[in-house]
Order: sequence, then structure tokens, then C-alpha cells
Amino acid sequence: MPEILTPIIEFFIRATDSFGYIGIFILAAIESSFLPIPIELTIIPAGVLVARGEMSAVLVLLFAVFGALTGALINYTISLHLGRAVVNKLVNRYGKFFFLDEKSIGKAENYFDKHGSITTFTGRLIPVIRHLISIPAGFARMNLLKFCIYTVLGAGLWISILIYLGYTFQDNISSIDNYLNIITFILIIFSLILVIIYMIFKRANNYNHKNLSKKNIRNN
Repeated sequence: MPEILTPIIEFFIRATDSFGYIGIFILAAIESSFLPIPIELTIIPAGVLVARGEMSAVLVLLFAVFGALTGALINYTISLHLGRAVVNKLVNRYGKFFFLDEKSIGKAENYFDKHGSITTFTGRLIPVIRHLISIPAGFARMNLLKFCIYTVLGAGLWISILIYLGYTFQDNISSIDNYLNIITFILIIFSLILVIIYMIFKRANNYNHKNLSKKNIRNN
């Protein structure tokens, strides 16, 4: 990160100090809902303030995660009640131009119903997707408890990393951007590997379940 940005980072540190934990909650909620404001602008400065003894790491994490969950629930609720009706109208009117029909939409819905947990968790770790992942979850009517659990886990991991960055590089904040890019790349690779492992175990479990069902039918 160019040194010219250091004063900007210091500005966000002072702003975060002024807004406090409530400000962290509000900005985290906004980032997870209708405005994709990068949460890094708040949580990394909060990590610096933690290192300076002016904030609590636990409280920063709790307020930020609860804010992220609140924003995610806003998108989830909106798409839950409005998404399907709107999408059905669009598909019926314009779907043929994009090779879409209600059947393909139903398949997408079934996919998220079966694999929503891993999708929600990994989606919270990937830039851009983390702002949007709640929308298909609501559209597919993903189990609310599972949605909340995996949103908290994914958001908690990402926010913990941001706090750690601010805490560790408080005296060298101009270099944080480079480390942030590296960590983002690692998280994307981690997410891909996690999804691959999940799919392998899922297929193996389905295969074993089918074989067990066939044996039970034969025995009967």
C-alpha cells in the first residue's frame, strides 16, 4: 500500500475510535446487507486500537459478527419474501433469452437446499460473494438456524483475521494491504479445497447410503 494512504488509515482508526463498538456493529450490518462497504476499513483499524489497549478484541469480534449476521438476515428476509415471486415473473417473461425456466430455477433452489451450509460458510470468505450470499440463501428458503450458524462461522473467521492484521501490523499499517491480498488468495484456495472435500464426502456418503438401501431391500 502506498505510504500516501497511511494518513487515510489513521483517519479510519480515529473514526473507529469515535464510533466505538456500536459503529462497528452498524458498518458490519451495512456491509452484509445493501451497501458493500468493505468491512476492512473498520475492523483493521479496530485491531490497531486493540493493540493500543483502547478496544477489546472480544467485543470488536462480537459486535462485528453480530452486525454481519444482522445485515445478512436483512438480505435473507427480503429475498425470502420477495425473491421467488420477482424471479418467477422475470423468468416467465425473459427467461427464454437466457435459457432459463422455472425448472432450472427449481434445480438451483434444490442445490442450495442440499449444500447451503458449505456455500454460506465459504461465501463469507470470498470478496464480493460475501455481500451477496444471503440472497440465494433466502431465495432457496435455507434453514434459518443453519444459515445463522454458518454465517457466524464464516464472518467470525474473516473478522478475526482482520483484527489480527490490525493488531499485528499496528506499527507498519502501510504494508497491511499486501498481506490482505495474500490472505484473501489463501482463503479462496482454502474455500475451493473445502468444497472439493465436502463434495467427495457427500458423494461417498450417498453411495454408501444407496448400497445400504439395496441390501435392506434384498434382505426383506
